[in-house]
Amino acid sequence: MLRDLKQSVNYVESIREVLETEANEILKLKDRINFRINEVIEMILACENKVVFTGMGKSGIIGRKLASTFASTGTPAFFLHPGEALHGDLGKITKNDAVIAISNSGETSEILNIIPSIKRIGAKMIAIVGSRKSTLARRSNLVVDIGEIEEACPLGLAPTSSTTATLALGDAIAIALLKAREFTPENFALFHPGGSLGRRLLLTVGHVVRRKKVNPVVALDTGIKDALFIMTEAGAGAVSVIDDEGRLIGILTDGDIRRELMKGHEVLDKKVADLYTKYPVSVSDRQLATEALRIMEDRAFNVLPVVKAGKKPVAMLRIQDLTRLGL
Repeated sequence: MLRDLKQSVNYVESIREVLETEANEILKLKDRINFRINEVIEMILACENKVVFTGMGKSGIIGRKLASTFASTGTPAFFLHPGEALHGDLGKITKNDAVIAISNSGETSEILNIIPSIKRIGAKMIAIVGSRKSTLARRSNLVVDIGEIEEACPLGLAPTSSTTATLALGDAIAIALLKAREFTPENFALFHPGGSLGRRLLLTVGHVVRRKKVNPVVALDTGIKDALFIMTEAGAGAVSVIDDEGRLIGILTDGDIRRELMKGHEVLDKKVADLYTKYPVSVSDRQLATEALRIMEDRAFNVLPVVKAGKKPVAMLRIQDLTRLGL
């Protein structure tokens, strides 16, 4: 047990050393960034088509991640593997694109081999490298020099701090572009409709109730017993009360009926007109589902009539319909 504990302590120290090394290299990179980065941002903003990331090995993995981050924050981008580019995928690049090539050494042969074709196509090139004297840097339009990086790998072989610093730098550029484009949460949600943010900012009441198609309605002269049957069959816990023209004028809930039953069974012989609540709160099918949820939580409602133009009810929204969506 003592031996195992000592090993655990050693592992902890090793991990802490790596984290400290990589964090320090990011902070050093922060101090190396100067006005030249503005040219990079302006070139990307001026790009009329897409940003194309490319890189080999670990740099390629970082490029894939950055392409995804750019695309989700308002800068259309994709990743192009340099090996595949040499065998036809260069056709994905147009003269209106900006190519960001990542290579710490700046001498990655697969990337250098596609530069002549990129030049002939007419796309601009930005190099993210560890040296401005490298071949890739010299052949690119703009250079982002991350400088000499101390790798966290004790052998100095595995890309560790260099890829971390490149990733952090790429994220910083993406955020600068986001700010320049005045990218909003609504824009972000549009690109993430399947996520929780997308549901909160895009999902309407109409989208929610369309799945259930529950719309129990009754007239003023409907008997309470019949209204209760309609309510139960719909599983809505309430019915919308409408006038002769089908417009919403009230609501009757199972709670209203239960409270009257406490006073006597004769309530079942009454009409809806004797018991319903006038001027009910309702929501439009075009309102955001989050707005409907806020109304229901603020007023302690379990149901809300959903109406379209002309105040005609189209559904009965239940609070569980919203909460199960994770809003």
